[in-house]
Amino acid sequence: MEEPRRFIADSMLGKLAKWLRILGFDVAYERFIEDQDLVRRAKLEQRYILTRDRRLAQRRWSGPIQFMIVQDDHWPGQLRQIIQELKPPPTSLLLTRCIRCNVPLTSFGRKEAEGRVPPYVYRTQKRFLECPSCRRVYWRGTHQKRILRRLKTVFAQDPSGQHKVRRSQ
Repeated sequence: MEEPRRFIADSMLGKLAKWLRILGFDVAYERFIEDQDLVRRAKLEQRYILTRDRRLAQRRWSGPIQFMIVQDDHWPGQLRQIIQELKPPPTSLLLTRCIRCNVPLTSFGRKEAEGRVPPYVYRTQKRFLECPSCRRVYWRGTHQKRILRRLKTVFAQDPSGQHKVRRSQ
């Protein structure tokens, strides 16, 4: 099985990083990072650099570095471009990473959720996920439905019609 690509997004691509994480991609992102630090981290962690800065990609850097030049000014077009250039991740990876930290989420018991989520959520949900880094708690709710609707809208605009996002079970 092919190893999934890992990315680091430059500071201009924060929304793209977030939406790629939602799809299950491993995308490092720092809001403020110098070009040299971005390249150093990409090499160290073996990540492709996502950037809109053509000059960054054209500079002579020591060692092999892989860049993906992002064309569109807005995240929906950027997301479509990346998915068209790559094989989309399996839908089983959808919503499995922390949107803030990029860390894979871990499942935890309902009893552990008590007091950490609103009472209504505790009463109505059975499955909870947590970011081991920031401790943020996730669950299936209206926010997840909105995310899926938004992704369907983004990919419905795809002229090829090949990239559909389906809800994972």
